[in-house]
Amino acid sequence: MNRRHCAAAAITLVCALAVLAAPVQAMAAPVPEPSATAPATVPATGKKTLEEVREEIDTLYRKAGAATDAYNLAEEQAKKQSGEIVQLAKAIADGQARIAELKNTAGAQAREQYRNGGLPPGAQLVLTDDPRLFLDGVNQVRQGQQATKSVLAQLKRTQEDLETYTQDASINWTKLESNRVKQAKAKKSIDAQIATAKKLESQLEKKEQARLLELEQQAASTAQAAWLSSGALKDINREASASGRQAIAFATAQIGKPYVWGAEGPGSYDCSGLTSQAWAAAKRPIPRTSQEQWRLLPRIAIRDMRPGDLIIYHSDASHVGMYVGDGAIVHAPRPGRNVTLTGAGSMAILGVVRPDK
Repeated sequence: MNRRHCAAAAITLVCALAVLAAPVQAMAAPVPEPSATAPATVPATGKKTLEEVREEIDTLYRKAGAATDAYNLAEEQAKKQSGEIVQLAKAIADGQARIAELKNTAGAQAREQYRNGGLPPGAQLVLTDDPRLFLDGVNQVRQGQQATKSVLAQLKRTQEDLETYTQDASINWTKLESNRVKQAKAKKSIDAQIATAKKLESQLEKKEQARLLELEQQAASTAQAAWLSSGALKDINREASASGRQAIAFATAQIGKPYVWGAEGPGSYDCSGLTSQAWAAAKRPIPRTSQEQWRLLPRIAIRDMRPGDLIIYHSDASHVGMYVGDGAIVHAPRPGRNVTLTGAGSMAILGVVRPDK
């Protein structure tokens, strides 16, 4: 292996160690980040009605949810690439050791040939007049040739493998750095949206904050009533599967725990952190983010929905809740709220997916 390959392998090993040492924050498929950033200054709330403030806060938290999905996806990909880099680094080290071993074997064969005047022992025996020794010599020559060819072939294959490992490690390192940039960008967006929403709320008087919560609940109730009156749940009376019951039991046991973006428990959750951990508890691992859950899990018509299924919300699939029956879901709503039960139709439904289909 030439110096360029050795250098590349060494750099890759160093990179892998750096990945293991770097702190990675644990964190809900890919969706465009919000195009509009949160305003740096907050307009005077006196110029807006509480309903307008509620809608603005809701929009900010939805944008934060979309950015959280982007963060979580990048974080999952970074974890995968970090693991692959470590495996490749080990393969490179093993390959280097194997090449050294094969070179030693080839060198020993060359030295043996040199000590015998340029001819291997079998070739020398070919020159004898004894027919029996002659045949033995021919066999030894063949065996020696096959052994030499085998060593050279193994050496070539190992060198090719090492080149491939080095190239793969370099590609994965580039992807890892790209995902770190995406994570940092998404985190900045999340922090900005949440900070602006909290600032809007903090500018309200206590009675206005209480009224704001009432408006939030009224909006959810109105949407739920409209959904139910549409006949969406008509004739739906299915039972959860065995796995679905386990997932529901886990999710409902988390009621009252706070929403924290990127959290996967046990003390707090974001929306897809809750659903992914609930189904993991049912021994049915599913994608980490709400958008990946929507993209990869089997889709079910609402009329075929059963408890344990996941309802995906908003056009960008940035929120998810678990259907528990009787028109309700358990979900982690947003920052400042706890895991709770609410109406399944209280938000705009994109569709339904089934983890155990």
